[in-house]
Amino acid sequence: MHQIIIFGPPGVGKGTQSELIARNLNLFHFSTGEFLRKEIDGHTELGIQAKQIVEKGSLVPDEIMIEIVCKALKENLEGKEGFILDGFPRTYEQAIALDKIFEKMGIKDIEVVYLKTTDDEIVDRLLKRGRVDDTEVIVRKRLKIYSEATSRVLDYYKNNKRIFEVNGLGEIEEINGKILNLLQNME
Repeated sequence: MHQIIIFGPPGVGKGTQSELIARNLNLFHFSTGEFLRKEIDGHTELGIQAKQIVEKGSLVPDEIMIEIVCKALKENLEGKEGFILDGFPRTYEQAIALDKIFEKMGIKDIEVVYLKTTDDEIVDRLLKRGRVDDTEVIVRKRLKIYSEATSRVLDYYKNNKRIFEVNGLGEIEEINGKILNLLQNME
């Protein structure tokens, strides 16, 4: 059984790798944005709260995100060989709250995959995808915010979990092969 958190800066390939890993290992793939949208579109109590916050231009608070993660895990693990969390946690407080959820659910032995590459590579990748909000200035600002917000999360996981650092530079299949090899050798 694999219980994985995939971690890394925006544009490093977490979503792509998460989908491939989930498919290869029969895991439930939790994508923060996808499940947040699912709650909002479903007009659930959590979704209504989140929508009001998002419409004001604010970030969804940790408490709501933790509830969404918990609900998604409880509802989607049946028939799966574990899970992979993509895009969560993003803050130190979320990491601690997530560990409390794991403890309540009896989930142990979390594996953290840290995809890393250079800022210049990430800027190049994000500029190539051609989204309006992906200018070099905006991307570098997002990377700075990511670095400030998540350095404590990375330190937390380095001290408390099995963490695998994988170079996110290269071909998608090559990177995926490295990750799968690491995970399968840890079984």
